[in-house]
Amino acid sequence: MKLLPLLPRLLSILAIAFVSIFALDLLEHGILGEYFLTFLMHMVPSFTLMIILAIAWKWELIGGIIYVLLGIGISPLIYTDSYVTIVLITSPFILAGLLFILSHFLKKKSFTEHTS
Repeated sequence: MKLLPLLPRLLSILAIAFVSIFALDLLEHGILGEYFLTFLMHMVPSFTLMIILAIAWKWELIGGIIYVLLGIGISPLIYTDSYVTIVLITSPFILAGLLFILSHFLKKKSFTEHTS
């Protein structure tokens, strides 16, 4: 039971790191100093996902809902004629969102059982 609250957090961190790897592609083209602003622009999705993770870390239900909606809502935007691409990018966030929601309700259930 103690593993469940850690799973969505770990999955989110790994998924954000995966998304961040795409911004590192910019480093092949030159020195980071020359492309610093462009690098920051490529990191905006990762920064946004980090903010959502911080919300989910504090408020699991709200963050979980945001992650699920984001995963479902972003799918049409990243469609690249490959369903594998969609699954690789969106499914970790949908799964993390569902795990955050599950963790919230299990904590709530456990709390009510202990107080009764």
